[in-house]
Amino acid sequence: TPGYGDSPPAKTVATAQGRVAFLGHVLQQLGMLRPVLISPSMSGRFALPFLLAHGDQLAGFVAVAPVGTKDFTTEQYQQVQTPTLILYGDRDTILARQALRNLQHVPGHRVAVVANAGHACYLDEPQGFHRALLGFLHQLS
Repeated sequence: TPGYGDSPPAKTVATAQGRVAFLGHVLQQLGMLRPVLISPSMSGRFALPFLLAHGDQLAGFVAVAPVGTKDFTTEQYQQVQTPTLILYGDRDTILARQALRNLQHVPGHRVAVVANAGHACYLDEPQGFHRALLGFLHQLS
């Protein structure tokens, strides 16, 4: 994610509009048509604004305890028509609960909890994570 970790700060992604444009450009350059966007943790700053602005370009959205869910309103979440999975580890007591509290307003969302996993549930329990993810993906097709 630009501007996080070891990547240098980037002015182009300093705003939500810039992050939406950046992610749209990445998807376009990769030639992805209606992908399923998976958003763990810090990527929520990119994925959530994109979901709200261009959710119709996505076949699905998987929120893995993303940051930034509190930055949007219940009404904004209620407008989302993209099939959505809210996925988190049962030992993630901060971001997971906040994400669930906010994203539960997305119509028709599904929730999956990975047992014995923390915030990075895909690392703690990869089998449980993949089972939940694949179950959601199979429901999309």
